Amino acid sequence: MREIALHLLDIAENSVAAGGQNICIEVQENLQSDLLTTSITDDGRGMDAETAQRVLDPFYTTRTTRKVGLGIPLLKLAAEMSEGRLSLDTEPGKGTKIEASFRHSHIDRMPLGDLASTFLALLVSYPKIHWTLIYETTDKGGEKGSFIFDDTELKAELDGMSITEPEILKFVRGMLEEGVQASALKIIS
Repeated sequence: MREIALHLLDIAENSVAAGGQNICIEVQENLQSDLLTTSITDDGRGMDAETAQRVLDPFYTTRTTRKVGLGIPLLKLAAEMSEGRLSLDTEPGKGTKIEASFRHSHIDRMPLGDLASTFLALLVSYPKIHWTLIYETTDKGGEKGSFIFDDTELKAELDGMSITEPEILKFVRGMLEEGVQASALKIIS
């Protein structure tokens, strides 16, 4: 994977497969501390300590469609290659949180990628899941920007209509792109 957003997509899909009904994706770009931190938190079935250790091994997977599970190990490697780390906090029956941090300015840090499109793909693909996206930025001077998207209000307004209706999809895409871009401008300018 060449973008952090694609790693987030992969891990969010793992959260869905683990029975998560409430999934939160957080991204924090902090130029003041030179850190890019991402996390995915779910309320799925969680893992015992032995399984949590094994998911870091690329030759372990619970999927029956392939023999390797590269998502988490590749994210861990990407984080470590840019002076970051990956942590996994999980408990059976309580869910999982995976957090990866990267030195923001590191030459080997992969780009964040298209966060809005990635999140929209999850909203469309898994409409019964409660999704939250939190994107926060801090520029070198300490000025903060943030965008929070919680699909609860959107789903209430739609009242059973599909998010894949062209006009609705266009509206949601615009809202996500505008929110992420407005926060990103805080660190670009």
